[in-house]
Amino acid sequence: QVQLVESGGGLGQPGGSLRLSCTASGSVLSIGDMGWYRQAPGKQREVVATISTDNTTHLADAVKGRFTISRDNAKNTVILQMNSLKPEDTSVYYCNADVTAYRDVDDVFYFKRSQYWGQGTQVTVSS
Repeated sequence: QVQLVESGGGLGQPGGSLRLSCTASGSVLSIGDMGWYRQAPGKQREVVATISTDNTTHLADAVKGRFTISRDNAKNTVILQMNSLKPEDTSVYYCNADVTAYRDVDDVFYFKRSQYWGQGTQVTVSS
């Protein structure tokens, strides 16, 4: 089993900073692309930032110049550094990862590649 556990959400001030972290644990063989998405009440989930295995990043226009995404492959972790926060950044943020998991059945290993999601962490930007 694989789990993505997020941390670092909470209340931020306009113009302030927050840092989100997400770590994959369990039967992880390898991780491909990782990313952060967000979903505000009554709106569809949208991509915020993604990072590939070679550290190529893509950021949504709404967060370019303010947010950065990075990863630590040794720790199976992806980080979203959010600076210059705005009230419109208020949302539930979800971590996503393309994970190849393994399973050992009587010394025979099976592998399966799937998309995994974290449980979500609330970010509220307000004075």
